Amino acid sequence: MLTYAQAGVDDEKTAKALKSIINAAKTTFAFRKGKLGEPAQNLGHYAALMDFGSFHLAMTTDGVGTKILVAEAVGKFDTIGIDMIAMNVNDLLCVGAEPIALVDYLAVKEPDEGVFSQIAKGLHEGARQAGIAIVGGETAVMPDLINGFDLAGTAIGVVEKDGVITGEKIKPGDVVIGISSSGVHSNGLTLARKLLIPRYSLDYEFDGKKLWEHLLEPTRIYVKLVLELLKSVEVYGLAHITGGGLLNLKRLTNYGFSLEMPPLEGIFKLIYENGVPLEEMFRVFNMGVGFAVIVPQEGKEEVLEVLNKHYESFELGMVTKEPGIVVENYGVRL
Repeated sequence: MLTYAQAGVDDEKTAKALKSIINAAKTTFAFRKGKLGEPAQNLGHYAALMDFGSFHLAMTTDGVGTKILVAEAVGKFDTIGIDMIAMNVNDLLCVGAEPIALVDYLAVKEPDEGVFSQIAKGLHEGARQAGIAIVGGETAVMPDLINGFDLAGTAIGVVEKDGVITGEKIKPGDVVIGISSSGVHSNGLTLARKLLIPRYSLDYEFDGKKLWEHLLEPTRIYVKLVLELLKSVEVYGLAHITGGGLLNLKRLTNYGFSLEMPPLEGIFKLIYENGVPLEEMFRVFNMGVGFAVIVPQEGKEEVLEVLNKHYESFELGMVTKEPGIVVENYGVRL
């Protein structure tokens, strides 16, 4: 058995360590009071919202994580730029914002023109899929600090004040609809790598692809279909299922969820069969659902019709009065 904490990423320890940084960040709101207005959404949601008069500016930041180590192992860097952009723009969507621009940060041990060219290819493709502009960035060469490289970014989006989605309208009985993921995305790679790579060659084939191809499959970008959905249907909540797995739903409401998740397949099945407890799987990975939409019962059919034009989508369950997340078909409570 192997858990995320045993693999080196202890979420509870991280959350405790972050408290001082979060508290310090909150005190800085006062520095702009009366100039930008109070943030419409405090820290803890997917993106921060700031009042800009007639609209809100949304901001978020994220990186690729240890998926980069898989890219380094096989010498393939042309998709990780997609991952970085996806992790940022998908978070912006969760407050109803349309992503518009991003700046990137690339920290390297030493510059490599070939690697940079591949990274640029992925950044361009990610920006195309998301419909955003990369308006700037920073490259830092730090041989004394960096072993390899790291890629991260900060993105901004805009949302009209009457279009902000925070989850406050969510109520028991509302429907949870899941949109399929493309695999592990950019979360839980530390656990997946430390579990699988000692046991299998990166060229090990299953489900029609090699292990490294499963691990490097780019994070799905949900921008175009979610923006299309928001134009036609009232949506109460949006959740990017990233690090923390289904626990991301708790960012939206204090109510609970009763869910039926898809069958264990592909890379998730391989990880589970090699010793990760089932409850831990749902706490770490997206488990086949990369994004979730919460709508009133009367809107679910229209939502499914819109979403299924793009990616496989399905009804996962409903919001419950009792707190907590129950995955009924696996007997897991989170």
